[in-house]
Amino acid sequence: MILIVMGVVGAGKTTVGRLLAQELGWQFADADDFHLPANIERIRRGIPLSDDDRRPWLGRLREFLLDCSTRRCDLVLACSALKQSYRQELQIGPEVRFVYLKGRADLIAGRLRSRQGHFADEQILASQFSELEEPEGAITVEIVDSPTEIVGDIRRQLSLA
Repeated sequence: MILIVMGVVGAGKTTVGRLLAQELGWQFADADDFHLPANIERIRRGIPLSDDDRRPWLGRLREFLLDCSTRRCDLVLACSALKQSYRQELQIGPEVRFVYLKGRADLIAGRLRSRQGHFADEQILASQFSELEEPEGAITVEIVDSPTEIVGDIRRQLSLA
């Protein structure tokens, strides 16, 4: 199974994704690691990425997921996957499920203000919310609880508890 933990910047994708993978004994990957250096610099400067900027990134992610599927590995991928078209690109087969970390902008902005060591910050949040197309059919989890509670909720919804 491949779980893609998605949402806007600061929603907790990496934190929740790592914890979920650790609890399940699965591989973890962060989609940020697949960005071109130029895209990381754009995000660092608060410049939103366009669909054209994201195209090579999505292609690399798709190839990674196809390889993982071929090897039958269980994976948790932290990835924004903001638009339906991006999710369609990543939906390589029935083994892929999306988990949407949903939260209010003010809650996430507060988290971003206190976050250290990440290239994306509060400047990019408004553009991500404006691009976000909430997924249909995804497991949706409100992010008001602790990461441990969120992971428990995800596991219950997936019957992986």
